[in-house]
Amino acid sequence: MYTSPFSERYIQKMKALLGNSFAEYAASCSQPPCFGLRVNTLKSDPDTFYNNAAKAGWKLERIAWIPNGFYYGEEMRPGRHPWYSAGLYYLQEPSAMTPAAVLGVRPGERVLDLCAAPGGKSTELAAGLKGEGVLFANDISASRAKALLKNLELFGASNICVLSETPERISARFPGFFDKILVDAPCSGEGMFRRDPGMVKSYEERGPEYYIPLQRQILSEAVRMLAPGGRLLYSTCTFDEEENEGCIRFALDAFPEMRLAEIEKKDGFSPGIGMPECVRLFPHRIRGEGHFLALLEKAGSGTGEAAGGDGGSAPLSGGSCRAQEGFGAGRALRGALRTSRADGRSGGHEALTGVSDALRFVEGWGGRGRLEPGRVRLERERLYYLPEELCKGPAADRGGLRYLRTGLLLGELKRGRFEPSQALAMALPPGDGPGRLMLSSGDERVIRYLKGETVSLSEDACVCRIQEAARGGPPSGGWRLVCVDGFPLGWGRLHSNMLKNKYYPGWRWQ
Repeated sequence: MYTSPFSERYIQKMKALLGNSFAEYAASCSQPPCFGLRVNTLKSDPDTFYNNAAKAGWKLERIAWIPNGFYYGEEMRPGRHPWYSAGLYYLQEPSAMTPAAVLGVRPGERVLDLCAAPGGKSTELAAGLKGEGVLFANDISASRAKALLKNLELFGASNICVLSETPERISARFPGFFDKILVDAPCSGEGMFRRDPGMVKSYEERGPEYYIPLQRQILSEAVRMLAPGGRLLYSTCTFDEEENEGCIRFALDAFPEMRLAEIEKKDGFSPGIGMPECVRLFPHRIRGEGHFLALLEKAGSGTGEAAGGDGGSAPLSGGSCRAQEGFGAGRALRGALRTSRADGRSGGHEALTGVSDALRFVEGWGGRGRLEPGRVRLERERLYYLPEELCKGPAADRGGLRYLRTGLLLGELKRGRFEPSQALAMALPPGDGPGRLMLSSGDERVIRYLKGETVSLSEDACVCRIQEAARGGPPSGGWRLVCVDGFPLGWGRLHSNMLKNKYYPGWRWQ
């Protein structure tokens, strides 16, 4: 009957939980899991993507409760298609798409994904912000946080702050700071047994008793970081009542300012045990795996005030930036050089010229409008463009916490010359334009490029030059933005009719 060796203890527990519907649950465990992808709305709308995928022969089916989610067949390999490398979608189990959709972030908000790796939920939160506000994405594991950063950059998210920290250390720096917080807590994983039978052994070694204290600790720190009037989404992929409703009861008792908010019940959603506001997802009632969701609200109203300071600006030095009206470009660039000079890595005039050239380069490729110089930061020859929220209050002081990324890495200054980053390429909008090498997904050179090989352009190089002459010339000599079906993949540098591959080595196909 079962595809996994469930213990008798677990079987009896599920019978007590499900009653007469246990047989349906047991039958669902022998069915194959569902596979899903979620469209990146920073780059495409779901309908356009669906139509383009249908033209390419893909068979997709919409996920009823996720507007930008689709099922795909197990025989498909969307992770090995160039569209994946262009950041058009994220491969994610359908039920796991639900927490970010329910939290419903809005542009301009301060958002925290506290247990974020590998980034499935963070990428959707970033898309919801639409480049406004800021997303803090954290994972305590440094290796997992690196995967998180890659997925966010692949999606073209620029207003991000990626950390690898404990919840306690983040809470100490950012009390009452965030408008929205997502806690996808580590759990015993009962809802994933069908998808990953190996979790059954892990469950027998570390069951709910191991995770409950950890979940309560994480949830408590998240509440402390939530601004008055803010919302917190707590989720797990387990069925255990103490890991789910039990943790919510704990939070409500420990923090009287918190209350449960109603989650809209879609077809197949089940209410929480004794908490009808919550949602339980079961594999025998929806086409997805097991999940639990609870939405909490903190009393009060308004965005969290900047804790640990007066919310004012800090000077652009020592890892901070200044962003205010009338802060002139030249002055901002000179301020950006202070860190570089202190390290003794670049001469002042050379670096100033390099930064000026870099800003012209970035603005020349379009899509971001005119950059605000006060949000530009130079650190060890790396040039960053910070979200406005990282330029004031506690976020401006980044000392003491382990950050993997703050803002968008524009590129590096190498011997005074600017080299654009992979992250910048992914953050640029789709479309045609000067300096873009437009290739179709069926062109074999796309795969060669993604493998890091040199690409012969032949007639395409002539086409690029003609476009550039007609449209006022290339943004910067030699650099080309390689695109697949109009969507950026990465950089190359043109020499004669050969494109020197500048695709990020760590992302190359094997």
